[in-house]
Amino acid sequence: MKLNVLWMYHDVMDLYGDRGNMQVLKKRCLDRGIDITIDTCGIGQEKTIKDYDLLFIGGGADREQGLLYDDLVSRKQDIMDAIDAKTFVLLICGGYQFFGQYYIDNNNNQMEGLGIFNYYTASDAKVGRCIGNIEIEATLDGQTINIVGFENHGGQTRGVNHPLGKVIHGHGNEYQGGYEGFYNGQVLGTYMHGPLLPKNPQVADFIITKALAKRYGEVQLAPLDDSLENRAHEVMQKRMAGG
Repeated sequence: MKLNVLWMYHDVMDLYGDRGNMQVLKKRCLDRGIDITIDTCGIGQEKTIKDYDLLFIGGGADREQGLLYDDLVSRKQDIMDAIDAKTFVLLICGGYQFFGQYYIDNNNNQMEGLGIFNYYTASDAKVGRCIGNIEIEATLDGQTINIVGFENHGGQTRGVNHPLGKVIHGHGNEYQGGYEGFYNGQVLGTYMHGPLLPKNPQVADFIITKALAKRYGEVQLAPLDDSLENRAHEVMQKRMAGG
């Protein structure tokens, strides 16, 4: 089997070690004999997004998001064509925000999003910043799992009709909002950095499976020894629980 990944804005959107997500996907694929190619796409580079099985955009601060804004908006139709072609999409923080209607920064400047989904993000000085370790309970295509990570965002994302999961510890889409992220079966957006996948091997394998489905339909991944990853996951859970 072969898996083709496109990592967009790798040189700009890499907040809190988001590149670790790509390293984890590569290792878990190679350990199973899956031929994985991770291409990158910077500002101004030409790529046919729909040719890839997985699209990944990481997180960045307001300055970084501003740098790539025009380039990303110019690719809206290409991204929508990729979604129509069943490319799976993983979005972290700023990448997640961009797929909504708009983003309003601390200076009340409004940046239009791609408008692919109905949610929107606005900085709100009346509430606190969402920062710290986070744990959620998510149901991914019928499988309920706990996911841990790290969040740090001033933007409050509202109007999410299909959240990724319910918050156990932390904030999520908005300050003490109770729900985190977005998932609609093909696009997974989240505020969880850290990076997300090293401490959540079930999520990594879920993403690999969803991406492979574009070419191969339903696949069953060979199990790996996740004892170290699971220990890291449990340490985070205990830390948040005060243990």
